[in-house]
Amino acid sequence: MKTERIILGIDPGTTIMGFGIIKVVGKKMEFVQMNELLLNKYKDPYTKLKLIFERTIELIDTYHPDEIAIEAPFFGKNVQSMLKLGRAQGVAMAAGLSRQVPITEYLPKKIKMAITGSGNASKEQVAKMLQSTLGLKTLPKNLDSTDGLAAAVCHFYNSGRVEVGKNYSGWGAFVKQNESRVKK
Repeated sequence: MKTERIILGIDPGTTIMGFGIIKVVGKKMEFVQMNELLLNKYKDPYTKLKLIFERTIELIDTYHPDEIAIEAPFFGKNVQSMLKLGRAQGVAMAAGLSRQVPITEYLPKKIKMAITGSGNASKEQVAKMLQSTLGLKTLPKNLDSTDGLAAAVCHFYNSGRVEVGKNYSGWGAFVKQNESRVKK
């Protein structure tokens, strides 16, 4: 594993896409940036998807992340909302894949657990813990950017562990990525 790397975390959404970037040097993480892409002023859903793709490409081309951590859509009762979130996530993932950046997705509960120790933590609790951990002076008005940052930090915390989210394509991939653990 590289001793210095950049992780881009994304919280996809069709109203607000939050993102955060951390730099990892050795075993320490440093805050780089967090922000959000506001999409609520656009009515056309395809324009929103185009903007998500373009902003993600812009972030990749500017910060050159080594990895992307993305929050997976949670299973809710509203099928239309799930479909919209899935599209937003897919477009962000396609942008990363088009630039050959490895992507790992994390369930919201796993991100919350990694940051606060509780999978049921509120957005505010996650934001406050990130503020404390990374020494952030202020928190944004909307907490979608801290959700994106939380995905990046969760990925940092899970780096080097066997189970890192959904990134194995099968048993062969698992064995290849964990050769030191296989008895011959």
